[in-house]
Amino acid sequence: MNDLAPLLVVNAGSSSLKLSLLDERDEIVAESGLERWEGARDTAGIETFLAGLATAPVAVAHRFVHGGTRTDAARIDEAEEQRLTGLTALAPLHQPRSLAGVSAVRRALPDTPTYACFDTAFHATLPVAAHTYALPAQWRERWGLRRYGFHGLSHAYASRRAAQLLGRPVEQLRLVTCHLGSGSSLCAVRDGRSVDTTMGFTPSEGLVMRTRSGSVDPGLMLWLLQEGGLSVDRLAAGIERGGGLAGLSGTSGDTRDIAAAAAAGDESARLALEVWNHRLRRELGAMLASAWGADAVVLTGGIGEHAPGLVDLGQLEALGIRVDPDAVAQGRGDRDVSAGGATVRTLVVGAREDIEMARSVRAAAGEAAPGADAEERHTPPGV
Repeated sequence: MNDLAPLLVVNAGSSSLKLSLLDERDEIVAESGLERWEGARDTAGIETFLAGLATAPVAVAHRFVHGGTRTDAARIDEAEEQRLTGLTALAPLHQPRSLAGVSAVRRALPDTPTYACFDTAFHATLPVAAHTYALPAQWRERWGLRRYGFHGLSHAYASRRAAQLLGRPVEQLRLVTCHLGSGSSLCAVRDGRSVDTTMGFTPSEGLVMRTRSGSVDPGLMLWLLQEGGLSVDRLAAGIERGGGLAGLSGTSGDTRDIAAAAAAGDESARLALEVWNHRLRRELGAMLASAWGADAVVLTGGIGEHAPGLVDLGQLEALGIRVDPDAVAQGRGDRDVSAGGATVRTLVVGAREDIEMARSVRAAAGEAAPGADAEERHTPPGV
């Protein structure tokens, strides 16, 4: 039991919005979601959800993709909101939507304590060699250039849930967690800590995503600026909003539409899925190396949880990964989809960033049992 319940979780993604009200056992008692959410221009869904709650939340947790160097949840006051706004250039698809969520909820619940939970926090444990870019030292020091990593809330929950499914302490496991959705990233988890990840200074690095290109030769981007005549704005739009599965297939980038088009013989759609899987397998191999091997690969996120059949790991059988297609197609919920003979388990886990956010907020609030002396509570972290 805890005294920060019910807790409202506002999970704003690059294109979607999830609202959840959690009870004292972290069970969802009310929820709502929008697959297409436009941020500040589209707050009616938040207002309707809050107005319909039978019980008002006692605290609010907002997901923020970029938290800079913070390693814990933060109480959102004016100074913290300004700091988060200042990080918008590093996560332009996400940060404005999270800030819009804060404003919308504040209008309805002006006196409710509000916290920011950061996708970057889980990756604060990256070794120096893993988070350092091979750039001039003056640049790195002046602008704080480093790999931050993202989707940390999802990776953290997936690793703990995988440990439960395997019946072993997470501190004794080597895992590669795969958050696959509109945005996608992989994380090497060793001894319960993030030791490598595919995203970097911004959420644009790494895997092919819905509209984001993922990693591209920096020389190619310089060529487009210097020789191709593209402006910085056009290049940014192509990398963040016009690339990825959308750019490859000529569609919106929704994998459901692409899979249907590929099945109907569309060559661009087929190529899009092949490129997506090729990059996934290549980066997964790199994460296996960083984790010193793996006890399990964990699929989560919108695609990983609801459409794991799109994930083709067949070329990784030599590394001990064997997937049972029947278990993938017929199963539901959190499960082991490994085939016989696999030495590395493959698990499907539902994304529950809300639980991870609740955990972070309670730690930040220094929650104590009801009736505890005020002196025994920890002060919420400063800015």
